[in-house]
Amino acid sequence: MIYFNVAEVCKTRQIERPFTFLVKAGFSAHVANDILNSNSRSIRLNHIQKLCEILYCEPNDLFAYKPNDTNKLQETHPLNKLLPKQSDFDWSQTMKTIPLEQIKEIAELLKKSKI
Repeated sequence: MIYFNVAEVCKTRQIERPFTFLVKAGFSAHVANDILNSNSRSIRLNHIQKLCEILYCEPNDLFAYKPNDTNKLQETHPLNKLLPKQSDFDWSQTMKTIPLEQIKEIAELLKKSKI
């Protein structure tokens, strides 16, 4: 089953209130709720484009794939690229405990990588 992964993208982007973020970006409350809770069966292409623009991502980042027990895919199937990758890494907590000098080094690395 393919489902929306927008809540996880928001979490990764450190967006504390994803629903409010989406509504402020122009999504209706109903659509924002459906997207964040993976309730919608369809999504408009202009919504995908808008999500990619505001979340600075690509369409593949917005979706995840959960295989069902009855229909296993081969390991080489392209849908497997959408399998969610579990990450319990908490950036905000890490940034609170890293020494200031290391934060400056990280900032320099980011500047050099032209992000």
